[in-house]
Amino acid sequence: MIHYHGTPITPKRMLLEMSGRHFCVSFARPDDLENCLRIGQSLMLDNGAFTAFTTGKAFDKSAHLAWVEEHLAAPHWAVVPDVIDGDEQQQRDSMANWPFPKELSAPVWHLGLSIDWLLELSDNWPRICLGSSGQYWEVGSQSWQRRMDEAFDALARSRKHLPWVHGMRMLSQSNGPWPLASADSTNVARNYKRNKEHPDQMAKRIDSVQPAKKWFGARQMELV
Repeated sequence: MIHYHGTPITPKRMLLEMSGRHFCVSFARPDDLENCLRIGQSLMLDNGAFTAFTTGKAFDKSAHLAWVEEHLAAPHWAVVPDVIDGDEQQQRDSMANWPFPKELSAPVWHLGLSIDWLLELSDNWPRICLGSSGQYWEVGSQSWQRRMDEAFDALARSRKHLPWVHGMRMLSQSNGPWPLASADSTNVARNYKRNKEHPDQMAKRIDSVQPAKKWFGARQMELV
């Protein structure tokens, strides 16, 4: 699993000491972009929809496309625009006319939307992101875990090999049981000072945890 560490990470010297890590840079907070391009193995270019939603700001789609156009190149990849808590049609509309190669892109399936929509995305994109929203907003809750089980059950039934699945805000789930290919979080950026831990050492500890390689079916969980 590839672990993408969210930015910005301050002060700058702490970020630079994380050279060789993978980073997530948001369109909403591109402060560290140039440094991450210089020192990172790869970058996930997040669209910033989550930040726009939580701060009540409008999402500037034209400016986002121009930003991606300037910086997108393998091995980096970009998250296709999505609508937090939006319905399936809103997601389709938001994704319409995405001009970049699919192999350098990933749409978001929100856990509150239909499994059919998840399968449609996975049939048409080599990489998909799972986003926690609506009633599944809280990553790790029992309802969230059951929905993740349903999602991976459906993906496993529809194909022999799972697609590349990225977990948004899911580095806390690095130990599985869901076989995520990659995940991101701002855990290091937000908490290294509170934890009194060097950010690179914290990232190293997080990066050392890996999920199972395959999905072996939904676990039995207590009803809430």
